[in-house]
Amino acid sequence: MNTPETKARGREDLSPAEDVKSAVADFVQEFMTFKAGIDARLQQQDERMTNFDRKSLMSARPALTASAAVEVPHQKAFAAYLRTGDDEGLRDLPMEGKAMSASVAADGGYLVDPATSDTIKSALNATASLRSIASVVQVDATAYELLIDHTDLGAGWAGEVATRSETASPQIDRITIALNELSAMPKVSQRLLDDSAFDIEGWLASRISDKFARSEAAAFVNGDGSDKPRGFLTYPTIANTSWAWGSLGFVTTGVAGGIDGGDSIIELVYALGAEYRANATFVMNSKTAGMVRKLKDADGRFLWSDGLAAGEPARLMGYRVLVAEDMPDVTNNAMAIAFGDFGNGYTVAERPDVRVLRDPFSAKPHVLFYATKRVGGAVSDYKAIKLLKFGTA
Repeated sequence: MNTPETKARGREDLSPAEDVKSAVADFVQEFMTFKAGIDARLQQQDERMTNFDRKSLMSARPALTASAAVEVPHQKAFAAYLRTGDDEGLRDLPMEGKAMSASVAADGGYLVDPATSDTIKSALNATASLRSIASVVQVDATAYELLIDHTDLGAGWAGEVATRSETASPQIDRITIALNELSAMPKVSQRLLDDSAFDIEGWLASRISDKFARSEAAAFVNGDGSDKPRGFLTYPTIANTSWAWGSLGFVTTGVAGGIDGGDSIIELVYALGAEYRANATFVMNSKTAGMVRKLKDADGRFLWSDGLAAGEPARLMGYRVLVAEDMPDVTNNAMAIAFGDFGNGYTVAERPDVRVLRDPFSAKPHVLFYATKRVGGAVSDYKAIKLLKFGTA
């Protein structure tokens, strides 16, 4: 390689244009020499690379497009099971790692792959259901038990040397929430399953989530507790002035099957204890909401206000409103509006997994997919929920 001095002496008699051209040629020659050295080193390194190293490097590279992303092993195996019934891939999956266990459940079926399960869970949470405001816990047992301390510990005043008397003891109740099986069984033709363009995982998640969401929402409000969650409207009710633990208190509108102004709404709000009001929510169906949003206070101001931002819930007297279509319509003596802190007042217990069993025999030429999950629900704090009765007594 020429030194700068040599280059300068060799170009003393060149014109400025020729001098620039000569300098560029020297630079290109030096760059090509440098590149050849790098290529030689990379080739030597590539020859020493093992198959394991190649796979590791490939998996570490970011996918250029969504279609180029590496498919999750569990998802790929689960899709094969849904389409063809081939469960070999599920059985061969490792037990450790983030992938869910693929072992066969005692009642048959395989765990839904994580992506499909997340889709179902998302749809359940997004549905206008009590689930969105209740306390939701995940358990691995067949039931969930809560210990509720609903009485105050006694206390008393006494002088320094006065005799101390025994004070009242707290009362603790045990509430047991049984987990019941919720199932859905959509079907599809084998010809459609054979079509690779058909998104079987997305279709299955959509059908299951729709069925589960509607069934859960109805049970959390009106379920009788027999092989299903117990809805909060099925518990004993009593006038709030005579309220006692084990029942839900109510206030009346004073009008049979109707409401006269917003006074009864205000009374309902303040029937709930102050410790619950901060996180309280109104629950009613669309027809009732249409009636209530017309109500005004004594100064002519609407009690109802719509959300100021997209996705923000409407508010009644400043409190969030959940429109749940399973609430009853306004009729004589109907408990059409609930108000309470449902995070404390109602508990949903569930198993975190969803299982699917493929049945290609019972409905030929269709294939049935029997999907199950276990869920329960019950009132966990009777003080946290109050009801508005559309009647006179």
